[in-house]
Amino acid sequence: MPEGIIGGILGEADDKPGLETPEALAGAEAFASAVVARLSASDPEVARKTVEFLGKQSTLLETQNRRLEDEHALRLTHLRYQSDLLRRQRLGQTLRIGFQLFLVLVATVIGLMAAVMIRDAVTSRRVVIEPFDAPPALAPRGLTGKVIAVGLLDEFSRLQDATHVTSEERDIAGAWADDIRIDVPETGISLGEISRLLRERFGHDVHIDGNMIETPTGELALTVRGQGVPPKTFAGRVTELDKITVAAADYVYSKAQPRLWAGYLNASNRYAETIEFARTNIASASPENRPGLLVSWAWAIGASGGSTRECLGLLRAAVKLKPDAWNAWNNLLDTFIMLGDEEGAWKAGEEMRNIAGGRPGRAPESAYANWDPLTWNLQAWLASTLADAEAHAGWGSAPGAAGVSIADIQVRLHDLDAADLALKTMQDDPNDPITPGMTHYDRGRLAAETGDTAMAATELEAFGEAYANPLVFSQSPGYNCWIAPAEESAGHPDKADALLKSAGTYVDCYRFRGDIFDSRGDWAGAQKAYADAVALAPDLPASYYSWGVALAHHGDLDAAAAKLKDANQRGPHWADPLKAWGDVLAQQGKIKDALAKYDQALKYAPNWKQLKKAREATAKQKS
Repeated sequence: MPEGIIGGILGEADDKPGLETPEALAGAEAFASAVVARLSASDPEVARKTVEFLGKQSTLLETQNRRLEDEHALRLTHLRYQSDLLRRQRLGQTLRIGFQLFLVLVATVIGLMAAVMIRDAVTSRRVVIEPFDAPPALAPRGLTGKVIAVGLLDEFSRLQDATHVTSEERDIAGAWADDIRIDVPETGISLGEISRLLRERFGHDVHIDGNMIETPTGELALTVRGQGVPPKTFAGRVTELDKITVAAADYVYSKAQPRLWAGYLNASNRYAETIEFARTNIASASPENRPGLLVSWAWAIGASGGSTRECLGLLRAAVKLKPDAWNAWNNLLDTFIMLGDEEGAWKAGEEMRNIAGGRPGRAPESAYANWDPLTWNLQAWLASTLADAEAHAGWGSAPGAAGVSIADIQVRLHDLDAADLALKTMQDDPNDPITPGMTHYDRGRLAAETGDTAMAATELEAFGEAYANPLVFSQSPGYNCWIAPAEESAGHPDKADALLKSAGTYVDCYRFRGDIFDSRGDWAGAQKAYADAVALAPDLPASYYSWGVALAHHGDLDAAAAKLKDANQRGPHWADPLKAWGDVLAQQGKIKDALAKYDQALKYAPNWKQLKKAREATAKQKS
């Protein structure tokens, strides 16, 4: 049967050695040859037909193979095309997303710029100097409208630089603008033009213009005018142009910026003019300017030796008009201290802090310039003083160079090198009466810290002479108390007693009286003086500190620790009570607690050498 033949060919008969299965053959041709050879031996016809059949199958297989190869190539090409298309789609999508993000970013920047420009326009309080009119006949002499306007602008800048006001006041007043000319590019409106248009529409700028003419007598007549600035003419010879310009600038400054003008008068020691200007302009001033005028008025009275009670009334009126007039609050605290009511100053500071919503809050740190010394918050006081100096060309906004205040704080922090450097590098103004006197004070305190009692007494006596000046007193009320311990240490007990008798009701004077009585062996008198100091200002830390140190010297360590704890609660950022408390704990054998107090004190006075030595000695006891 054919099946048997085929079966034999395919190797179904086990007795036909040498024939291999198709899977073992090298290819279709080898398999066909084997089949033909086997059939030829049995039936030639079948072999012929088989050869024909296998030939056709071989041709079919070759055709299918070529087709598969072609299809495989097409599939590969299609896959590559699909891959390229997917990459292009992904790239396109990435580019679209990137472009959309770019558009969002551009829109955001434009929106922010628009918001800033609108905000600046709404809050603008600038004085803009427009070009002045001047006849062509004056041009050959260099007197064009632009030259006149620039001259006024220079005078305004000088006036502002000479006006010692806080950063807060300066920001409210705004900067002076030199919009002498507005350039509009041919291609469109510039950002500067848009800003100007917004300020004109929404702002509160004061635009100043005017004209200059030559009179028949050959004199120059400069007329200035503006919103809220009634026209006024200033005349003089051609050689007096500078004098005319100064007079015109003063007039415009006083009308356009009355608060800053009053500050300028005070900075120039023209206190009588300040008082008269504030008195006659307070009623017509805008609500925005009234608190500042009241502050300048009060300051001028205090600096010229007037009634401190009157100053207090003016400052109370200022904070009533504007509860967040932080500069008024700061001056109010100073006025309480001038009256010898430091507890009242502390309470006013607490009221200010509540209005500000705590600290930090809405009030700037500079508003605490008189509150921090009361609570011996020295690091905060130093930081705000340094920031104020940096914001005002190194001098500071307060009368007197900032360097003397920085040195004062550094002495209290027991960083004597830093205090000495501050004195050596501070700016000098020959017209400033405050800085020389305060320099004597700082030098005296430095000498006392180093044990040079003779130098301390000499320098502090010189400060005492300067302290008689109302201006110096108004900037450092109560500082004269420090003269007494220096006199006592230098062997001048009569001078110490005389000073304390007339110094006033200050905590420092009362506690120093206790120290002096104790050094003379009058412990009962000393304790009474300390108690009087506490009663004078129960919320201030200094009296508790001095009392605690004295108790420790007398060996009453538990009572001393209690007083020093009271001092720390009222002045938590003051290192001295913490150091003294650590000393007491070390004497009591509570080494771990003592080290904790020393470490806490080092956070507030990191360069205090005696504190570091005390900690090292106590740490050795522990080991």
